[in-house]
Amino acid sequence: MSALSVFRPETREWFQRTFDGPTPAQEHGWPAIASGKHTLIQAPTGSGKTLAAFLYGIDRLTAEPGDGLRLLYVSPLKALNYDIERNLRGPLAGLDSRLRVAVRTGDTSQKERNAMLREHPDILITTPESLYLMLTSRAREMLASAETLILDEVHAVAGTKRGAHMALSVERLDRLTADPVQRVALSAT
Repeated sequence: MSALSVFRPETREWFQRTFDGPTPAQEHGWPAIASGKHTLIQAPTGSGKTLAAFLYGIDRLTAEPGDGLRLLYVSPLKALNYDIERNLRGPLAGLDSRLRVAVRTGDTSQKERNAMLREHPDILITTPESLYLMLTSRAREMLASAETLILDEVHAVAGTKRGAHMALSVERLDRLTADPVQRVALSAT
């Protein structure tokens, strides 16, 4: 059975047109993510971990855009532009997806924050600190519909106060949602 079998035909076709084939991280990651269980993908930088997590989420959500925030991506890195462009915006464009994406960091203007509260994105990109702030503000209501949580760069925070703080935020998120959020963790070591 091919790892690509977990995707809709459109997603499989896009992936096959765009890439030579799945990386080992994707081969093992997609079936694990598709099972609905919490998943840890541990592989070297550049191994396709982030695309593995995003592509499954995009595939699952593309059929029903506008149903509220369902995929939450948390990364401790502020320099996310390359990862987001390649692993999120590339597949969204390639699949002609109408999913709405928003970014919430400490630099996000009040106007943008208010817009997210009025019209929730399907996918939200944020940092551990901003997740904490959202859980303690009016933005909490937006997080209640989250189904999947991608925790990137876990190795960068594991064993630190920042990691412990993020773990508490994840537990608070789980208490906010009707069903436990599927956790997909990505680690380079």
